[in-house]
Amino acid sequence: MKLQTITQVSKQYNVSTRTLRYYEEIGLIKSIKTEDYAYRTYDEKSMTQLKKIIILKKLRIPLKEISEILKDNDISVALEVFEKNLNTIMDEVAALSTVGNVIQSLIDRLKKNNYLNKKLDLLTDENILEIVNSMMLPKNNLKEDISMSELNKANENLSKLKDVRIIYLPPATVAASHYIGENPEDNACAVLNKFILESGLCDIKPDLRHYGFNHPNPTEENPIYGYEMWVTIPDDMEVPKPLIKKKFAGGLYAAHMIAMGNFHEWQWLNEWVTNNDIYESNSLNDNGECMHGLLEEHLNYINVVKNSNSDFSKIQLDLLYPIKEK
Repeated sequence: MKLQTITQVSKQYNVSTRTLRYYEEIGLIKSIKTEDYAYRTYDEKSMTQLKKIIILKKLRIPLKEISEILKDNDISVALEVFEKNLNTIMDEVAALSTVGNVIQSLIDRLKKNNYLNKKLDLLTDENILEIVNSMMLPKNNLKEDISMSELNKANENLSKLKDVRIIYLPPATVAASHYIGENPEDNACAVLNKFILESGLCDIKPDLRHYGFNHPNPTEENPIYGYEMWVTIPDDMEVPKPLIKKKFAGGLYAAHMIAMGNFHEWQWLNEWVTNNDIYESNSLNDNGECMHGLLEEHLNYINVVKNSNSDFSKIQLDLLYPIKEK
């Protein structure tokens, strides 16, 4: 198998180039640099590793535990991870089944009262408590053989977002750091962190917020992309070069929290906005140059900077999609 470029791998496995870079950063896969090619390439071993990661992700195994499985050939490690996650999933299945059965009982009761043309006060009817108390947690068994198509369908259904928040981001003055090239997030972040620490911004503005976005986005022709990071600052604060002082207009956003590395959930958030009955996209018409105004907010950023915390498994991001009412 010949080496594949990061763009080819991204397209073939529907994994963003940024996610691939993140997997490499935390040691899940390795890329190869060749003398006649400037970009990342991947061999058959890396492709096999990536396939395992994709399957385990669809099984809802966290990246930290995926790393444990892939690094240790001891079968007991995989068994421990799978049993732990199975228990969690089955608890959720049982809980949802219980709620579903209660709702079905209520539906049956409401239909009966509607047929008899009677009124029913759900808040005072004592029989409601009897319905709830009579429920038993059902046993659930997974089928012995599950095809990849069934797993993909299950994963698609489970990927429908139900935790989207509608928030307003206030206008702000920001210090912007921009880098295009290898590891753009790390390079843009290094300049911004240096400014934050040297200026004492954490003490001057303890409510600071940290945003980021692709600038520009990667393309099939050019997998090297850029990243721009902002940190909010006082309006009268000056920033040293190469940082640039900018104004952020703020506005209404759909927000969805992810663990670091789960950038594929951008697609889920986009589908949520596209199919929403109340809100619609308010993205910028920039031809995708700067993610159409979409932002990523690094949560708890001030403590990460202060403590130089690089434990990626504990980092959370808000995906922020600009919206407006229909």
